[in-house]
This record gives sequence, C-alpha cells and structure tokens, in this order.
Amino acid sequence: MVSLIRFQSAVANRLGTFPGVFAMANGLARAGRLSAADVAWLRAANDRATAAYPDPTASTPDCYDPGRNPGARAWFKASAKDLLTMTADYLTFLDRYHVGWVELRTSTPGRITYEDTVQVIAVPPTHQRDWPL
Repeated sequence: MVSLIRFQSAVANRLGTFPGVFAMANGLARAGRLSAADVAWLRAANDRATAAYPDPTASTPDCYDPGRNPGARAWFKASAKDLLTMTADYLTFLDRYHVGWVELRTSTPGRITYEDTVQVIAVPPTHQRDWPL
C-alpha cells in the first residue's frame, strides 16, 4: 500500500467520530459560523475540489455505508501533491476559526472500499476483530 495522509478533527464530535477536513469546514458553514467572505471562499473552494477530484460515491455508492462499511473514512495518497496543496488552504481556514485538527499517516488504513489516483476510502481496523495485541 502507498503512504496515506488524513486530516481530521483533533477531538470526537457529538457522534463520537472524527470528521475529516472537508466535513469540518462545511460543518462551520452549516452552523452559520462563517463570515460572508469565508462563505464565498468555501463555496468556491468546494466547487474547485468537486470539479478536480472524483466523488467516490459516484462510482461506489456504498463506500461510506455505515452498515456495510462502518467508520469508513477518506485518506489522501501522499503522491497527490495538488490535492494536498489544496487541502492546506482548508487547514489554514480551520486554523482561522480555531478548529483543532490532526494529521495522520499510514500505509495500512484498513479494508479498502474505494480507491482512485488521489484517495482511498477505508474501514479502519477495530480492536476486537483486527488488532493482534
């Protein structure tokens, strides 16, 4: 497996999950916490991302299905330099709103439910089933 990177919330949300970078940014917008300028920036940034990168659910609708793929999450391939550069702008945006995030790296994200040239969607290992220690 290739080297993978994920940017996610530093703390669990009210559902006990750790949203990724785009979910955090869009969550700020849904909560009405953005300035008008940042609403416009986020809309334009999301439009650029949608145009540039495939939506995993378009070709694999169940890749995030909570019943079949519980806890599935997106990872960026370390080789996807343009995507990572674009993501850095989102991280700066989150910093401006004091949203804590962490960067995770792995080459073993779990069971792959989707993969393309820039990203992998994977169900993380669970302690009970997958952790050998």
